[in-house]
Amino acid sequence: MGSKKVKPLSSKASLPFKTGNKFKRQDLHVKQKKARDSARRDERFKRKREEDRDPELRRERLAKNVPMTIDKKRVWDEIDGDGLDVSVDVEQLKRRRIEEAEAAEQEPLEEDAEEDNDADSMLDSGSDGEDEDEEKAPKQRPRAASNAPSTTSTNLDLTPSSLALKFPTLFSDVPPPTPKVLLTTSINSTLHDEAHLLCTLFPNSTYIPRSSHRYGHKFSLREISKFAANREYTSVVLLKEDSKKPTGLTIVHLPDGPTCHFSIANWVEGKKLPGHGNPTNHYPELILNNFRTPLGLLTARLFLTLFPPQPELQGRQVVTLHNQRDYIFVRRHRYVFREKRETEKSVIGPDGKAVEGVEGIRAGLQELGPRFTLKLRRVDKGIGRAGSEGEDAVQWQWKAHMEKKRTRFNL
Repeated sequence: MGSKKVKPLSSKASLPFKTGNKFKRQDLHVKQKKARDSARRDERFKRKREEDRDPELRRERLAKNVPMTIDKKRVWDEIDGDGLDVSVDVEQLKRRRIEEAEAAEQEPLEEDAEEDNDADSMLDSGSDGEDEDEEKAPKQRPRAASNAPSTTSTNLDLTPSSLALKFPTLFSDVPPPTPKVLLTTSINSTLHDEAHLLCTLFPNSTYIPRSSHRYGHKFSLREISKFAANREYTSVVLLKEDSKKPTGLTIVHLPDGPTCHFSIANWVEGKKLPGHGNPTNHYPELILNNFRTPLGLLTARLFLTLFPPQPELQGRQVVTLHNQRDYIFVRRHRYVFREKRETEKSVIGPDGKAVEGVEGIRAGLQELGPRFTLKLRRVDKGIGRAGSEGEDAVQWQWKAHMEKKRTRFNL
C-alpha cells in the first residue's frame, strides 16, 4: 500500500495527534492552549523589555501597526462644490481655492517678468551665464507647512460663503443674542420627565407641555414658532416619542429657520448611569468634534446657538457633541484636575513620550447625563416642511442609498 502524504501541523492545529479518548482530547486541547498563551505572553514581555531599553523600537512598531478603521478609509466627493449634498472637507476646499487664487495672481506677474527679461536681453547680451542661473533658480518660494488644527475639532470659520448666504440668520456676523429655548413635546406625549432633563441640558430653556385635552388648542409647530418668536425666543426644540420612549428631536432656529430633524437612539437617563453626578445650573462648555462638511458645519452651528457663548468655568461642566460616521453622540460630564497617584502613569503623547508640563496632573470625569445618540434625517429651509416654500424647501434629506458606500459620510 502506498503511503499517504501527511500535511505539516500548523501552530494553531487542534491536536498534535489523534486520539479516540474524549477526555484525553480535552486535556490536550487545554495544554496546547496554555502553551500557546504562555508563548505569546513571553513574546510580549520580551518586546516590552526591548522597547524600555530602546524607545525608538516602540515608535517604529506603533507607526507600522496603525489600524485601518472605516474613518481612516473615508472618501470625499471629487466635486468642487460646497452644497449640503456634497461630501467635501471644507478645510481642504478652502486651501485649494486659496492656492488657485494665488496661482491666478502669479500668472500676470510671470508674464510681465518674461517681457522685462526680453527687453533686458536686448540691452545686455553679454550676461548669458547670469541669465541661465536666473532661469534655473526657482521663481517662487516653497510654501511653509500650515499648522492645521486636529482632524477632530470643528472650525466654524471655514463656513462657505454660499452657506452663509442661504442661511443669513444662522450665519450672521452680528454677535448672536443670549439663547432662549422653548422646549415642548408632541401631542399626547408622556415624556414630561425626559423634557425636564433636556431643560437641564440646554440653558435658559422653558418647558411648556402640549395639552392632550379634547378642548385644548392643538397648535402646530408653525404656530408655536410664531408664538415663541414674538416673545424673543431664539429656538424651539420639539421632543417626539414612540411607545413612551424618545425617538425624535426637531430643532427650529427662530425666526425664519432652518429646521433640523434628528432621530434619537440609546437614550439613557443620568440616574441610570453608574457613578453619575448631579448637574448644576452653570452654563456648560461646548465641544463640537469632527464636523467637517458644509452639512456638518450647518449642524454644528445650529447646536452652537442653543448654548451661551460665555460658559461658567466654575461649574466645570462640559457638553460634548461628537460626530462619528454621521452619528452624533451627546454626552455631559463634570471634570476635575487632580494630582497623579503613584499607581497611575503620566499622560503620554502620540510619540510615546510623557507630555511636558502635566507629568503630575490627571483629569477625572464624572458623567451627568442624559446620554443619547442623534442622527440627522432632514433639513428644511424654513420652519418645518409646511413652513418652507419653493423648490429648495427641503435642503437635505437622508435616504437609504446614502449608506450603501460605507466609507462615505455626510457630516
